[in-house]
Amino acid sequence: MPATFAIYYGDTIRNSNEQHEEYRRRFPEWYVQNRQAFFEEEGPRDYPVHAGLAMHMIDQLMEEGFDLGASKCLPEGEGEGHAIAYVHRYVMDPAKPVAAVPIFVNTYFPPNQPRPRRCYEFGQTIRKVVETYGENLRVGVLASGGLSHFLVDEDFDRAILKACADKDAQFLKTLPRNKLHAGSSEILNWVAVAGAVEHLDLNWFEYVPGYRTPAGTGTGLSFATWA
Repeated sequence: MPATFAIYYGDTIRNSNEQHEEYRRRFPEWYVQNRQAFFEEEGPRDYPVHAGLAMHMIDQLMEEGFDLGASKCLPEGEGEGHAIAYVHRYVMDPAKPVAAVPIFVNTYFPPNQPRPRRCYEFGQTIRKVVETYGENLRVGVLASGGLSHFLVDEDFDRAILKACADKDAQFLKTLPRNKLHAGSSEILNWVAVAGAVEHLDLNWFEYVPGYRTPAGTGTGLSFATWA
């Protein structure tokens, strides 16, 4: 069973294509091709992790009442998940990757998914403990995950973005749990980052309802920045 919250604290984290052969044994080719876009083409690559900050965060989040899972390595033959792999391959400069601290929120797997209020508090506390780190760093917070899916709910997605822009913490803390099933549970990542950056303004966003079928299946797609 996955931890509700977890932090990776190894010196590096691997982006690997080794698991593709396992995917081919289990899934159709269209799925394998889709997943391959997240992972290295030539072979495994190790991306830097700021292990010192990670250890500080684990220690201080525990002091603040968050019981965390923690890991300093991945299982043999496996690599980072697609949520972090996308950041490494398409958000960062691949020639100069920034040392990151991978943080995991179990939005998906029952029965121990965190509630919206706890995710917002988690984000607030991440900011608090990062600010107590002794090294002089410039730190950014990035959350990865879709809005509504696998059935697009445009009204709900736009309400989430409006709440982020309006700094409506109460709305985000009390999101209805029946709206946070399956892929839509990734909205909790947005709630956590909103807590971490509540002192900043949402200064840009773009939203695209990505419909796949006339039945309304697809994904609510958005990028947003705070400054």
